[in-house]
Amino acid sequence: MNKILTLAATAMLLASCGGSSNKTESSTISLAKAYENCWYTGVSVNQWECASDNNPQTKDWDVIVNNFNWVVAENCMKCEVIHPAQNSYDFTLADEFVNKANAAGLKVMGHCLIWHSQCAKWFHYDSDGKLVSADTLKARMKEHITTIVKHFKGRVCAWDVCNECFEDDGSFRNSLFYQILGSEFIPLAFQYAHDADPDIELYYNDFSMNKATKVEAVANFFAPLIKDGLPINAINMQGHIILEDGANNIIRDYAHSIDVIKSIGVKTGFSELDLSVLPNPFGFSGANVSDKFAYRPEMDPYIEGFPTERQEEVDNFWVEFYKMLLQNKEAITRVNFWCLNDGNSWRNDFPIRGRKDYATLFDRQNNPKPTIEKLIKLVE
Repeated sequence: MNKILTLAATAMLLASCGGSSNKTESSTISLAKAYENCWYTGVSVNQWECASDNNPQTKDWDVIVNNFNWVVAENCMKCEVIHPAQNSYDFTLADEFVNKANAAGLKVMGHCLIWHSQCAKWFHYDSDGKLVSADTLKARMKEHITTIVKHFKGRVCAWDVCNECFEDDGSFRNSLFYQILGSEFIPLAFQYAHDADPDIELYYNDFSMNKATKVEAVANFFAPLIKDGLPINAINMQGHIILEDGANNIIRDYAHSIDVIKSIGVKTGFSELDLSVLPNPFGFSGANVSDKFAYRPEMDPYIEGFPTERQEEVDNFWVEFYKMLLQNKEAITRVNFWCLNDGNSWRNDFPIRGRKDYATLFDRQNNPKPTIEKLIKLVE
């Protein structure tokens, strides 16, 4: 009897996410349109895809606009690009991206305000090359966050305020922010962002959030801060998944993580989804961009193309993953994929440079993979 009730409840969830009662052929609608009553569906955008010149990747823009309703910049809004020197801001690339997205009616996610990686080198040091004091770093953080958030006020819908502040074992990452300020830098960053724009949504973002040790540590840290009024709207999980790690385990673990985040009173979402189909060197996990491994031919088995039977395995994973998401749709604000197509995906170079991966929803010619139609059929 319980199994029958569960199946019925799942069917009701699937029906509630459909759009109009008049069915549209799945091939004529996008994933974003199909799931518009569930969550936003987004994708990351690189600087060439939104460029005004005739770079080959500018052809991607129409695919982005036609298939997604939310976008996030891969790199052009990070500190080393937007604030390269203490008294110098360069909004050129970021403005080009944001303005083009706004003109197309796409919602924009700001990414990211405080991150240990791709942070301009001046940020933590004084003129003598020594680490700055706590007060100096607070002042620099406040000026940096305030300037950027106000610059994009009304054009950006939300910000990843702090990015990747925890290790997989649940301890704090020993970044320069942490070395100087301890964990205080996290709530300070959220408060500075909120003061700059009280109406903006503010998120925390991290990888390996399927790991219980990590998600529980993140939740335990934020829970008392949220209770005390910290201005945070969601704790988001990146979702850089490796198929070799085991589909059933991954889906089960993320379901647990969603429950953990829900329990502290905020929403969640997936901010950087992709699915690597390549061998996983040494059981590597996470998305720490400084981690690299040497190229070996046996770690690059699909140079001549991706086998059909493996594509079916990929499709099955995404279908089961989306079924889990649908069961938790009230807790999810956004499902965002990282990189539009296989050719642009960072997975080709991480954690082993030069491989040929198939980690996205579109192939190297921007053709949609069968995954998309199967996901749309879930909510028809």
